Amino acid sequence: METAERFRAAVEKRDLSAMEDLFTEDVRLYSPVKFTPFEGKAAVLGLFGVLLRTFEDLRYLGRLDGAAETSADGAQAPSVILPFRGTVNGKQIHGIDLLQLDGAGRVKEFTVMVRPQSAVHALGEAVLAGLVEDGLA
Repeated sequence: METAERFRAAVEKRDLSAMEDLFTEDVRLYSPVKFTPFEGKAAVLGLFGVLLRTFEDLRYLGRLDGAAETSADGAQAPSVILPFRGTVNGKQIHGIDLLQLDGAGRVKEFTVMVRPQSAVHALGEAVLAGLVEDGLA
């Protein structure tokens, strides 16, 4: 099973330990609620620990494969987009996860985009509370 499918399965099973070898050590995660990225595997896994608790019914709807320019160096990287829907504190969220892979097939950059604005706000509040609870913020 390749990286995007393993990631999707880990999220659907809420299995954080299954994500550990999917990311590079210097992975960057670009969040819709924070200007600067989460940097490094420990920070990204900490965030996913919060996200797995925060989403009430996260489900992926499909996938799109291609290539996209990375923000770090501008090079084209194999990329997968996973559209999703879920609920956070009663707000329906529609979004996409963009996984950009390195040469070994591990996630080097991860970008999350969500809508509508009220859902972005609800997600931001819930994630911040979870990060504080876990001592990560």
